[in-house]
This record gives sequence, structure tokens and C-alpha cells, in this order.
Amino acid sequence: MVEVLFALGVLVAIFVGFNIGGSSTGVAFGPAVGSDTLSKLSAAALMTIFALAGGLIVGPEVVESLGSNLVETAFSPLISIVVLFFIGVALFLSNVVGVPASTSMTAVGAIAGLGLARGTLNAALMLEIVSWWLVSPIIAFWVSGVIGRYFYPTLVEWFAVSQSEGALLDFDRSGSIPRPSLGANTTTREFVGTVVVIGIGCYMAFSAGASNVANAVAPLVGNGSLDMYPAILLGGAAIGLGAFTIARRTMDTVGNDLTDLPLVAAIVVAAVASTIVTFLSALGIPASFVIIATMSIVGLGWGRATRTTSLSDTVQGEAPVASVGALTTDAEAADAPTVGGKKGTPKPAETDPIGEESREDIPSASDLFEPGTTARVIFLQNVVPSIATLAAYLVFRFLPIT
Repeated sequence: MVEVLFALGVLVAIFVGFNIGGSSTGVAFGPAVGSDTLSKLSAAALMTIFALAGGLIVGPEVVESLGSNLVETAFSPLISIVVLFFIGVALFLSNVVGVPASTSMTAVGAIAGLGLARGTLNAALMLEIVSWWLVSPIIAFWVSGVIGRYFYPTLVEWFAVSQSEGALLDFDRSGSIPRPSLGANTTTREFVGTVVVIGIGCYMAFSAGASNVANAVAPLVGNGSLDMYPAILLGGAAIGLGAFTIARRTMDTVGNDLTDLPLVAAIVVAAVASTIVTFLSALGIPASFVIIATMSIVGLGWGRATRTTSLSDTVQGEAPVASVGALTTDAEAADAPTVGGKKGTPKPAETDPIGEESREDIPSASDLFEPGTTARVIFLQNVVPSIATLAAYLVFRFLPIT
């Protein structure tokens, strides 16, 4: 019976990791895929490699928090299976509709439901986790806001990416080792910009692995069924499986349906959100990348919009109403590169000093976001963790599972 429960636990952990891969790959590589910088197959391969690296290097702290510290209840094989089942089903529901859910909030919710039902929740650690959940989006907002207000136009000039016809690289195969060179139409600027976009996606995959591998395997480590690093390898492989299969839908949602976010803005958001998530993972705090990234987008748009006013006007409440559409002001050419798949390079332009910029050309948020898709994403981001928490609480409260 023990062997059967162990095998079932491993299968459920794989199911959870599979759904994490489907959700996180869209968040990490949706911008690169949506702008035709990277194929879905290449994105899946990179997601697998860097998520596993994040899990091995930073992830053990999060595994320890979820598997041993959050609840005092011992994770028996059956309890582990039930908890992982709720995590996996909740994430599967979000992946079915193509929306990337917060895997960390879902996992913490399911484990917290167990702790609440049994009266063994570590309230101090839960308070610490929730406090960081509240603080980290605020940090993301303000860091991105500062970048948007003071540095965004410069970044647009530095990282504008044009996409030429033909291959990015050509390979000379006359020797024993193929030697790469820039493609016939590839410029150095295009090559560097492409590397930056892909590199940021890899960094996001690393941070996702650091925070999310634990969500798939922490209960198995907590009950002693698996040691730390074999469990992380299992979780990383399961995430890779999801990246190569169901992640295609979430990559479409993030890369094409949700927003026409300019590539420069996507790079800023990814760098800010990934850094915060990796930092929290090193502290053992499972973080919600999706919520942090969303607040980073809002902060970047707010900072860009407030360039039209002086700092004193902003403090006095006279700043214009911010919209994420403000991000496109410096990339307003019809062929400006966006996450939604448009290509080209913004035309160089003189940037007016802060407080003197015109707002006439700042588009509204509706020009940048699809309202229906955005509403669906926000709704499910809150519902998915709630489903896992409530289901776990009810089952462990009223059923004799030991």
C-alpha cells in the first residue's frame, strides 16, 4: 500500500508540475513568442532548462517553507496526494482557458487550507508570506514607475528591435565545427536586441523555477517520500512537460490576446518582476510573479504618463490619469515592436523635458488592452487560489484523511 501511495503521489506531483509549466511558460516567454522573436518549441526548451536551474539553485528554500514550516501537520502520503491534487486541478482549470494563474498563491492556499482545517497553520510564517504578497507588488509599482518617468524614453532608443527578413544567424559548415555569423540582413542592433529579449525570458524562467518547483514537490519532501534534489529534478521535468504541451495556449494569451505591450516595456516588467521573485525565493517566500508583473506594468504606465507634469504637480495630485497606453508614446510608429506581434523599430525622436511633454498623442488603455481578456485574467487570478484553499479546507475539515 505504501508503494502504491508513493507512486500515486509522484504522479500527482507530475500533474502539478505539468500545469505549472503550462502557466509559467506563457508568462516567461509570451512576449518573445508574441513578437516572433522565438518559436514556441524553443521557448519550451529554454523554459525547461532555466526553470530547473532556478529550482536547483534557489528553490530549496521555498521547498523547505512549504514542505516543513507552513503547517505543523505531518504530510502523510495520503495528505500529500490530496493537497497536490487540489493544486493541480486548480491550475489545470486556469490552463484549460489559457490564463496563467498564480501557482504560488494556489499552492500556499491549498496547504493553508489543510492547516486551517487541522488547526496547525504556522500563523507567523503565513503572516510573513501574506505581508510580502502585499509589499512586493507595491515595490514593483514604484520601481517601474521611476523607470517609466525618468528612463523609459532612453531605454526605447537603446533597445528598439527591428526584425529583418531571413535568418538571424548564418552558419559556416565548411569546417568540423559550424561557425556562426550575422545573417545577410541582420544588424548588430537587431542581434543584441533579440539576445536581450530571449535572455530576459530565460531570467523569468529561472525565477519561476526558483519559486514554483516547490509547489509541485514540497509535500513529497515534507513527508520524506523524496529527498530535496531528486524531488526538484522531478518537478523540473514535469514543468518541462507542461512547457512543451499545454503552454501553447497561455503563450498565445500573453503574447497575442492580452496586450500590445511594447517590447521595451515587456523587458522592463520582466526584469523588475523576476528580480523581486528571485529575491523572495531566496528568503523562502513563495511569490506571485503574475501579480508582481501586473503591478509593474501599471507602475511603468503611471511613471510614463506623469512625465507630462512636474514633480511638484504630481505630489499635489495634479498629475494626469495614468494609463498603460502611455507606454507607447515613444514607440508610437505603426511598426513599433510590441508583444502582440508587430515588428519594426521606433523612429528616433527628441524627448521633451519632464513637465513639458504633450499628452495629445498618449493613447488610452483601451488601445493597448483587450478588455474582455483582461477581465477574464483578473477574475481567474483571484478565483483559482480561492478554489484550492476552500476545497482543501472542506476536505480536511470534514473527511478523516490521515
